[in-house]
Amino acid sequence: MRTTTGLTAFIALLAAPAFAATLTVEGMVSPAWVERAGAPQRVPLEVGMALNDKDRVHTGTGSRALLRLADGSAVKLGEDAVLVLDGLSEQQGGRARKIVNASLDVVRGAFRFTTDIFARRQADRNVRIRVATVTAGIRGTDLWGKSDAQRDVVCLIEGTISVNHAQTGEFTMSDPLAFFIAPRNASPLPVGKVDPKQLQQWAAETELGTVGGGARRGGKFRVTASTAADQQAALRDYDTLRMAGFPAVIRPAGKDYHVRILNLPSPKDAQALVEKLKALGMAQAAVGR
Repeated sequence: MRTTTGLTAFIALLAAPAFAATLTVEGMVSPAWVERAGAPQRVPLEVGMALNDKDRVHTGTGSRALLRLADGSAVKLGEDAVLVLDGLSEQQGGRARKIVNASLDVVRGAFRFTTDIFARRQADRNVRIRVATVTAGIRGTDLWGKSDAQRDVVCLIEGTISVNHAQTGEFTMSDPLAFFIAPRNASPLPVGKVDPKQLQQWAAETELGTVGGGARRGGKFRVTASTAADQQAALRDYDTLRMAGFPAVIRPAGKDYHVRILNLPSPKDAQALVEKLKALGMAQAAVGR
């Protein structure tokens, strides 16, 4: 009876309709872009933007991104990273809970997957993360990883992951601070335990707070990059900023057009963004609210 019931539930799960899930941008430090499947060009990452299946997220030098999966878990990206989204979907599981499916391909850069930032778990998850040559299956956990020209690294902070590499096969990591390194031109190293100070340095690579100028959902401050009476001049500045990976908007006020960036959480972040914009040639850039 138990076997029949389990089989019936499994068949029902397979038959349950899957629908597109989104990964939402909760915060970022520009420049950062998203490349949409079939779109002619990439667009700047923006707070509140919904990311979809097959999107490619790019972060630039000094950039960060904080993304929220539909189950309430978070994905953090460090600078000069590329993340490809695949298999994003939601299904109705048992006991009226959703199952969030996702395959996250970290092509380059540092990332962190964690569950302790947002509200408590809102759905079950079936998440797989690939860090170039290493694949990790997630079971309610916290981990950090990075792919660069020399190696691929996966470090378990808390929880359990199943790890798979072509030379080692599949194995489980469940000890906190366990890490696995796969060099580019050599055999993978045995699983070791990372020094907490080293982990602290690694984790800083994906934190918004370690660099200035970040935007967050609900941020009350703004930066006015430029003000022009001529609409075409405002559009030129708007296009320049967006091509550079900054989520500029145009706000008309009277006879003027203001080119702005919104959602800065503090005056300090706003001022840091002002300095970035001035380096891009926006000499009028100033903090506002």
